[in-house]
Amino acid sequence: MLSRQTHDSRLVQATSRLRSTVAQVVMEKPCILATTLGAPGGIYKCFEPCIEKHFTIIPYERFVQRKEDFADKIQAVFVWGPKAINVDQNLLESLPKLKAVVNGGVGVDHLDIPLINSFGVKVTNTPGIVDNATADIGMSLMLASARKIVEGHNFSKFRESDYFPESSLGTDVSGSTLGIIGMGRIGYKIAKRAQGFEMKILYYNRNRRPESEERAVGATYCASLKELLQRSDFVMVVVNLSPETHKLIGAKEFAMMKPNSTLINISRGLVVDQDALVDALQKKMIRAAALDVTYPEPLPRDHPLLSFPNVIVLPHVGTHTVETSQIMVERMVTNALAAITGGQLPDEIKA
Repeated sequence: MLSRQTHDSRLVQATSRLRSTVAQVVMEKPCILATTLGAPGGIYKCFEPCIEKHFTIIPYERFVQRKEDFADKIQAVFVWGPKAINVDQNLLESLPKLKAVVNGGVGVDHLDIPLINSFGVKVTNTPGIVDNATADIGMSLMLASARKIVEGHNFSKFRESDYFPESSLGTDVSGSTLGIIGMGRIGYKIAKRAQGFEMKILYYNRNRRPESEERAVGATYCASLKELLQRSDFVMVVVNLSPETHKLIGAKEFAMMKPNSTLINISRGLVVDQDALVDALQKKMIRAAALDVTYPEPLPRDHPLLSFPNVIVLPHVGTHTVETSQIMVERMVTNALAAITGGQLPDEIKA
């Protein structure tokens, strides 16, 4: 049998070799900080090979425990969702070699870009990639709400009789009027999809689209938000969250909408005043609502919005597809590599 001294000596040597191996692996590829892949709030495990091909992934949970081992090696932070990693002053001060904060998705309202830039660190997102998936979820919510898809499923699953109540009647999408608030890339793709349903398309935007683009999708510009709200059967919100759009849709706006209209929000939860939405639904000022985004996310189970049979609430899954997520991760890798090598960042956002 080995003496205690020999055993301890070999253990020390083995530990030293392991640390040496880890250090060598870490040094072979640039290091990025990310929430543990596959963990809640992290990038899904199936996308790990795409990242590991170029980087050594330092899980945030391990970094917190052993900052001294990794702090001066991390060159990029991967942010996947607003609750993943809090990129605050303390984190920025602890990462002297950090070159980029790489965000998956378009919205960056959860990042303090001026603060990050003040450390000489660049910020990127993944625009364009999410457009189709987000437009698809907008159309899905409109159709599901109008045709009462969720109620129909629940009837089939839990029915106590074969009688369809009058309340199960849906409403037509084809031929109705869709008002799009925010005619950027995603809004325009929604208009193209709505054109296939022979919808009358109105839009309200900071800047009017060229007439040739309006004609291409059959869209009519509204000079005021009031005009759009008063004329639309379905109102779809597709704007970025900013000080100007914070609670853009509130009590005053709900009062302008048709009693048989539906609100669809695929932008950010805070673009809609949820208290005002609850009030509008209770008073039957609008017919229904379909939301991919809320505040907070997810909503507490006892939130009033979850009690309405004419409200659909999704857990922010607008970009939640295999294909879109794969491309988003690939784009994050491209942005990180460009930042680390001093190249041109395809998707840099500046304060």
